[in-house]
Formats: sequence, C-alpha cells, structure tokens
Amino acid sequence: MVVCFQIEYKTHPGQQLVVAGSVKELGGGNPANAPFMTLKDVKSGIWKLEVDIEKAKEFHYRYFVKDDNFGTYLEEWGPDRTLVIAKRPGNLILLSDRWRSASDPEYALHSSAFLNAILKPGKSFDTPLAVADDKQKSVVVRFKPNVVRVIPGHRVAVSGNAKSLGKWKENKALALGNPEHPLWFGEAVVQVNEFPLKYKYLIQYEDGKTAFWEKTGDRVLRLPEGELPDIIEIGDEKFDFPQYPWKGAGVAVPVFALRRKNGFGVGEFTDLKLLVDWAVKVGIKLIQILPVNDTVARHTWQDSYPYAAISVYAMHPMYINLLEIGKLNSETSQQIIDAQGHYLNSLKKIDYEAVMALKSRFFKLIYDQQKSEFLKDPDFLEFFTGNEYWLRPYAAFSYLRDLFNTPDFGRWGEYSKPTEELLEHLTNEQSPHFDDIAVHYLIQYYAHRQLLDAANYARSKGVVLKGDIPIGIFRNSVDAWQHPHLYNMDRQAGAPPDDFSDKGQNWRFPTYNWDEMAKDNYAWWQQRLRQLSLYFDAFRIDHILGFFRIWEIPGDQVEGLMGYFNPSIPYYRDELQQRGLWFDETRMCKPYIREHLLYERFGDLTQYVKDNFLVEYYPGCFNLHPDVDTQKKVEQKFAIEPDMGPDERNRLERITQGLYSLISEVIFLEAPGSGGNAFFPRNALHFTRSYQELDSQSKHVINLIYQDYFYRRNEEFWRSKAMAKLPVLKKATNMLLCGEDLGMVPACVPDVMNELGILSLEVQRMPKNPKITFGHPADYPYLSVATPSSHDTSTIRGWWEENHGMSQKFYNEILGIYGEAPYFCEPEVVKQIIVQHLYSPSMWAVFPIQDLLGMDAGLRMQHAPDERINQPGNPNHYWRYRMHLNLEDLAEQENFNLMLKGLIGDAGRLDIY
Repeated sequence: MVVCFQIEYKTHPGQQLVVAGSVKELGGGNPANAPFMTLKDVKSGIWKLEVDIEKAKEFHYRYFVKDDNFGTYLEEWGPDRTLVIAKRPGNLILLSDRWRSASDPEYALHSSAFLNAILKPGKSFDTPLAVADDKQKSVVVRFKPNVVRVIPGHRVAVSGNAKSLGKWKENKALALGNPEHPLWFGEAVVQVNEFPLKYKYLIQYEDGKTAFWEKTGDRVLRLPEGELPDIIEIGDEKFDFPQYPWKGAGVAVPVFALRRKNGFGVGEFTDLKLLVDWAVKVGIKLIQILPVNDTVARHTWQDSYPYAAISVYAMHPMYINLLEIGKLNSETSQQIIDAQGHYLNSLKKIDYEAVMALKSRFFKLIYDQQKSEFLKDPDFLEFFTGNEYWLRPYAAFSYLRDLFNTPDFGRWGEYSKPTEELLEHLTNEQSPHFDDIAVHYLIQYYAHRQLLDAANYARSKGVVLKGDIPIGIFRNSVDAWQHPHLYNMDRQAGAPPDDFSDKGQNWRFPTYNWDEMAKDNYAWWQQRLRQLSLYFDAFRIDHILGFFRIWEIPGDQVEGLMGYFNPSIPYYRDELQQRGLWFDETRMCKPYIREHLLYERFGDLTQYVKDNFLVEYYPGCFNLHPDVDTQKKVEQKFAIEPDMGPDERNRLERITQGLYSLISEVIFLEAPGSGGNAFFPRNALHFTRSYQELDSQSKHVINLIYQDYFYRRNEEFWRSKAMAKLPVLKKATNMLLCGEDLGMVPACVPDVMNELGILSLEVQRMPKNPKITFGHPADYPYLSVATPSSHDTSTIRGWWEENHGMSQKFYNEILGIYGEAPYFCEPEVVKQIIVQHLYSPSMWAVFPIQDLLGMDAGLRMQHAPDERINQPGNPNHYWRYRMHLNLEDLAEQENFNLMLKGLIGDAGRLDIY
C-alpha cells in the first residue's frame, strides 16, 4: 500500500521536511533516520513524499523540519498523527495535512486546561463511514478537523458542492463524529467529476439545525496529478470561528489565604472546592495558586516562604484538612485540637508556628491510631508504589532533619550523602524508628488525596486549577541531598537590581547544572511536571527567564549586585584591550576603598572600622581585612541575635551595610572557571565611586561594554539555551504553560515564548516597554495573562496610596479622567482598572482576590496595606496573609457576585463562542 504525505510549509534556505513514524519505512520514529520530503511547489510550499508501507494495520507519524543551518530538528506541535489502515484499505492513500505550529494561538485550547475542564467533550456522536462506489470513479474523502471549542449539544458538520456533502444544503450536511476529542471524523464518497471539491465546516445542534458557519471562504480540495487515490484524508484543519478568540477570567489566591467557617487557621486543599463553587457562580474559569510544596525546614515561621520547598514533590502538611482524615479515639485530645483550631481560625492572620504545632501533633496521634489498617490499605499501597521514587527519600530526609534539628545535611555526618543502601536502612519497615518514617507516608497520602479530589472537582465544574513551579530549589532540600550533581551548590540564584530592589535579590537557591541535566534530556524536569499534571491543568513557571539565563551570585557574596548572568559570554583581557580599555585588574576588579569614601558609609564608626576591618596599604588606600573580604563573611560575623538591644542592632546593621558597600566597589567581576582571564561588567556599576572616579575615556569604553553585555551580546546565545530546554518541558505534559517574564527581559524572550505557545505575563505597573510608565491592557498580546497585581506587588489599592504622583499620572493618562485623583483608591476606580483588564485581548485576565473585593466598599479590607502578600525586598518576610471573609459568606454576597459576573460577561469572557 502506498501512502502519499502532503503538507504545506514554507521553509528557509537550508531547511527540509521529513516524516518520522512508527514504521521502519518512516525511520522507526527517529527523525534522523526518516525519509526526506520533496518540495513540489515553491510558491505554495507544498511538500510531498510517497512511501510503500508494508504490513501495517495502523501507524503513528509526525512532521519535522530539518535545519542544516543549526543542525537541529523543529518538531510540529501536538500528539502523533495516526493513520488507521485496517478498516479502510486502499492501494493509494493521500494524507493532506496542515503543519501544527506551537505558536498558533488556537492550539492553546488543546491543552488539558480546556480538554479536561473548560471544554470537556459532551455527548459522543457516531462517526459516519463511507463505502466507495465501484461502478463510478470516486474517492473516499476523510475529514478530520481539529475543533475543541464546541459546547455540549453542538457538533461539527461539513457541507460542500458534492452530493455526499448535501450540495450546500444545511439540512443535508455531513455531521461528523468525535471518537477522539478534539478530532472530529467523517467520511464521504466524492465522485471524480465533483472535483475540485469545495466545502466548509459548520456547527450544528443535535437536531441537525445550523448554529453557525465558519467565516472563511470555501475550502478547496483538488485531485493530485497521476494515479487516482482511493482515500484522501484531510488532517488538522481548524474551524474558523466567526466570533472573537476565546477569553476567560481567573482569580489568584494562595491556598494558605483561604478561610472557611470551620477551618484550622490556614487555608486547606478542601477549601478549593468552596472557591470553585464561588468561581462557577461568578463566571470565573481559572484559579491560580502559589506553590503548595512542603517547606518545613526549621519548624519556625520562616518556613512560611512557599518558594523554599524541601521537596519538589511532597505537599505541605498544613494544607491537609484534619476533619477529612478522621477523629481521634481520645475525646479529650480531639476536643483540645478542635478548640485550638477554632481559636486559630479566629485570627486575622496566620500563626504559622501554632498551626503547624497543632497539625503535627494530630498527624502523630492519628497515625498511631490508624497505622495497622493504613499501611495495608490498597489505596495507600497503590499511592506508595507510584510515588516511592520520591516518597522514601523525602521521609528519610524529614526524619533526619528532625533528629539533627537542622535541614543542613552537610552537618549530618555519615548521613550527609545518601546511598540506596542508606535509604533502605532508614526506611526499613522492621526498624524500631519506622513509625517516624511512615508518619510522613500518611501525611503525603492524605495531602495527595485531598488535592487530587479538589482538582477533579474543579475539572468537573469546568474550572482550571493553575499551579506555580518555582525556578529554584531550596539549598537544604531532599532534592539537593539526593542529587547534588544536578545543581551548582556553590552558587546562588537571584535577580539583578531594579526599581523595586536597588541591591538586587539573592534567593539563595543553588543554580541548575544544565549541562548535567541535559544528559538525560532533562528527565528531572519532565518527571516533576508529570507529577504536577496530576493536580493542575495549567501552571506558571516562576521566572521563566531562568531558562534563558539566571542571575547567579557567587556563594561567598550576599547582595544581588555581585552577580552575573549564567550562561553568558564574558570579556577576555585581549577583547577588553581591543575595545580601547586599559584593563588594570587591581583597579577594576578589587574593591576600590579610599579614605574619602569611608565617612559617607560609616559616619562616627569610621575610625572603628578602619582599626578593625581595613588594612592601609598606601596612604588613604585600603584593602579589606581577610576576615571580612566577602559579604558572606561579613554576614556571619555580624549576625543579629534575638536578645540584642536596638542600639546594638543598629550599630551592627550600619557596619554590615557599609562593608557590603565597600566589597561591591568593583567595576568587573571575574568569570568563574576562567583562571582570572575573563570578566563580566558589574550590574549598576555606574553608581560605584570606583567608576565615577575614572577618567572620561575609560568611562566611555566601559559604558559601551556595559550596554553590549546586558542588552546585545548574548541574545542568540540565550535563545539557543532556552530552545534546548523549554520545548522538552512543554512536551512533557499537556498543561497550559504560562511564563512569569518580568524584570530585565532579553529581547529574544518574547519571540521564543510566542514560538512555543507559552503565555506571557502582563502587569500594568511593570510594562515590557522601558520607555513607558504603565502598560495599557488594550495593547497586550492574545497569548498572555493580564493582571493588575501579583503576590509580589502591592494590590491596586495599596499601590494607589503608595505614590500619589504615580496614581495621579495613571488617573489622567490611563483612565483618561481629568482633574485631581482621589487620594484613596475608591471602589469605582478599582472597578475601572478591573474592567480595563477584562476588555484586554489577553486570553486570560486574572485578578488577585483582594483586587476583586476592592470593588466593593463593604467587602474589602479596611486598610489597603493589609492586603499585601509578600515584600520581595525583605528576605525574612512572614507569609501570613488571610482572606478576612469566609468562602461560605463570599458565596452569599449576591449583589457583588452578580456585578462581577456581569462585568465578566460584558467583556466576552463568559461564553464559549
């Protein structure tokens, strides 16, 4: 049997198409062994390939573009295509396919966010099959349009000029079946004299009446030259909807912030079902949360930071609803726990340590009570088998963390480096300490079950749960303990200085060893995402810029100022000299410390600092004493103790910040691994006295180098690094992928994200265009998430009151209102900003719940600053924000809920069409 592959794709010089498939004639699935296609029509870009396929009842295939310019293969988006031969054999089958580009906005609707939740398939329709007429020359035409945007009670049909397609009569159109959602399928016998075949798709009601036609002109199918095919299969055509693209609205709220009437002082996974019910009531179709992984490291409030997970798989115990597990046999214990839970739930903010103490005690008691039955439970055993690869190491890590009273496994002696033998010993069911291991199995089992139940409930209601995946891992985590080779443990991830943090940010996470991860095609990431997809159908990649390059800070420094981009192309000595810079390493790379700089940093402490921490090597010129020559040494030497008085605290803080400032008085940083031969320009070097006191020529050359490094030099390099990783991550699951692309964004990022169909994040106060102060939602791209605020910023109300000059500018220029702006952000102003975002072209408009409540004077918090979740500039921020309303009460706010639903509906974000 001969199969003719045909596809339209316009290539560039050096590119050629191949078809790779599951049969040997198509390379056995390997594009490197697959046959090349032939360009038959340069103008239209039609490529063809004829292959004689032997003994195959069906096979899978897909198209690739081989690019000899880069030695790469570009893979089309989506699952493998399938040709079933057994049911309809023929001597010649023509496959007329359409290239599936990941950048096509339509394909975002084929993610699990839509297939599993918003656009779940409704009724299953039978597939019409055709029988060829042997007496007349005819061809069986298979229609296989790819249409996901169909509501229950509707189906896809095709009409055309052929008799079998109803001769353009709506009531005689060929109604298609949907055996493999979202592919619709149907066959028709078309006589040769009816070619060229003209046809269009339409949406019908179940009774066959027409809902609407697609808006495109007539589609045309012509017979190929040469032998008449028995079957022509038209694959992956898209329905051209006459309406605007699909758009939806979402709400962003951390799970810990949710509040219900009978809670235990913190939001829990089961509360998500109450939030889903409210979302359905107001027309919201997406719930975005923060990371929910276990962050228990020190057993203090500092563990409230949700981006410092001790495991990328384990869930945080605080999110478990104790009432769903069962009651304790001891009535006294249960009464005390219930009473304490009631008290904690009455607090305005989360008391993290008290919540964890209460729940941890309950877990131990309920484990002792249930362990005999629990460890034999078939449902638990199934969970354990599927998750053993991470669950056993996690339980062992947690056991050792508590015994050593620290998560720093470097202090665990013989347990610092885990082996399979060590894990077997620690998790042996016969060991006396096994209960201390298995209690973590119980906790994770119930966390999994409750989150999965909430996720499936959301899916059943047509609501998407959107997770959040941090860019980094916690330095003292089970992941670093078990796989240290995957991370650069001597380096730290962070962010360069910006308008929100003039010293930059140091997240203290180790950076990824991408070269090591690439050896198994990023299996660690793929496994992590597949686990995430059990619960979420969309996810946000925190700091997606880290897949292009990460801001890396040496392990012996503290401030983000002392970082550089990794990977990036450094400047070698000869290049610096060729660019006209007389490169003096001591002057440019060593801290520039002069007498006249000291008083402005230390004031009345100057002499004390000179006597104790500086070494004068020339009159008025100083080096740092070896005890304080790195910021890490300074941090450790001047650590603030809890019992210190305010004066001593202030004194140590002044010395610390002053020494940090001296250490950062450099213009260039040495590139790691270069042997002192390559260098990076230090970010914000223009604010150093070292730069300011250079001659004008040196300044000019350094300015050019600075601009080159941060804005031009690395663009193609960074693009290639991202394209090696992100396609693998996108293909690992079918979740809708959204990227947090804020900060210093390389020019290559938008094109890469668009090419891969990754949604961008658009925050009005953080426009991508550096020449403007505010973004306007009307200018956002379709493949984006529009939001006025995030967990890292103040809310609309908080921002409005922070800087009256900025809010005045926004009031006049963006809202277009003449006159004086109100000092406080009144509900009507919040509403106007919400409406602006709802009417944006963005696929998603997502709002922090605080901003939505800000539209109602009776529902919002009294003080705007209380709405804020995080202060990114404060590394010791306590994450304890809670909603002030119970979810049950929110659901009963009829006036507010009707108003919100009306806004969403008026903006076209409520209906499927």
